[in-house]
Amino acid sequence: MLDEILKMTIADLPVLRDRESEFAAAANLMPDPVGFMAALEGAGLGVIAEVKKKSPSRGTIDADLDPVAQAGAYEAGGAVAVSVLTEPHFFSGSVDDLIAVKERIDLPVLRKDFVVDPVQVVQARAIGADAILLIMACLTDRQATDLLNEAATWGLDVLVEAHTGDEARRAIDCGARIVGVNNRDLSTFDVDLAMAERIAPLLPAEVVRVAESGIWTADDAMRMRAAGYDAVLVGEALVRSDDPGALIRRFST
Repeated sequence: MLDEILKMTIADLPVLRDRESEFAAAANLMPDPVGFMAALEGAGLGVIAEVKKKSPSRGTIDADLDPVAQAGAYEAGGAVAVSVLTEPHFFSGSVDDLIAVKERIDLPVLRKDFVVDPVQVVQARAIGADAILLIMACLTDRQATDLLNEAATWGLDVLVEAHTGDEARRAIDCGARIVGVNNRDLSTFDVDLAMAERIAPLLPAEVVRVAESGIWTADDAMRMRAAGYDAVLVGEALVRSDDPGALIRRFST
C-alpha cells in the first residue's frame, strides 16, 4: 500500500513543479508560521487532533466530515495543534481542507501527507501550513535531510515519523527535532502501543516525542505519557466521537 501511495504522489509532482514559482510567491506573502514545536513542549500531554475522513487501513471513517467544524471542536476542546490530511487518492484529503481549517483556527496546523519533494514543502507554506510530516519509510537519508533543510528555509517545523528503531535513529541522524513514533506496522496495519514504548529510550532527551496511532482511551494516552511522550496524534477516535472536545480533555488530563 505504501508503494502505491508513493507512486501516486510521484505521479502528481510534475503538476506541482509547474506551479513552484506560484507557490513560492504565495509562501512569501504568508504570515510567520505558528510554532508547532513550541505548542508540543507545553506542560502535560499535548493532543495533536487530526481531521481525517478515510485511510487505507480503516476505510471510510466519515465521508461527510466538515473539516472546519471538526477543527473548531478540537480547538475548543484544548488540542495543542491540528493535523489535516491533504493526500487525495487514498485518504480523501485536500489542500483546500487545510486552507479552510487554517482560516478558522489559531492553533498550529500540520500538513499530513507523503512529502518526498521540496516543491511540496513550498506548497505547504503557500497554503498556510505551520508544519509538515516526513515519513522515514518513504525517504532516503539524503532526501530527509534535504527536506528538513527546505522546511527550515520556510520556517516550518517538521514531525519526522518512524515505525522502527532503525528509522528513529535515522531520523535523529538527519537532524529531526520532533520525532513521531507510529504504532501502526505499515506492512500489516497492526497497531501495538508497545512500539512507542520500545522506541522511546532511543530518542535523545532534547527531542520532542509524539506517539501516533492506536490512541483510543485516556488510559492509552497516559500509557504514552508514562513512556515519555510529549504529545499524542489522534485521528479516528476523535472523528468517531460524539464529543471530540471532551475526549481531548480526557487525553490531556
